[in-house]
Amino acid sequence: MNRKRLIIEMGMGIDQHGQEPTIAAARAVRNAIAHNALPGVWEVAGLSDPNDMIVEVQVAVPYPEQVREDEVLAVLPFGKKTLTVEFGGMVVQGRAIESLNDKNDEMLIAIAAVTVLVEN
Repeated sequence: MNRKRLIIEMGMGIDQHGQEPTIAAARAVRNAIAHNALPGVWEVAGLSDPNDMIVEVQVAVPYPEQVREDEVLAVLPFGKKTLTVEFGGMVVQGRAIESLNDKNDEMLIAIAAVTVLVEN
């Protein structure tokens, strides 16, 4: 079957305290999908179940080897989900706050692209 892209959404996420790349990545994905509606999935593509759409997520984040993929994909409510994680994003010098359990002064910034595809 052919796959056709229906929409590509982009987002950014930051973990200011805690130095968790998974949190930054999940926030980037949540930001990408935060302000959308996909009526075209039903009205144009003709899907009857939103879990039939294909959702491909690409995230660039510092320390990609530490990302827990299942937690990032859990942000997405529907679809056949896949995740590609790569090195990228940004590390910004912040301020470690002991009461927030910071490990160091790093703030982690992730960027994400979420692509929704349909098969026809």
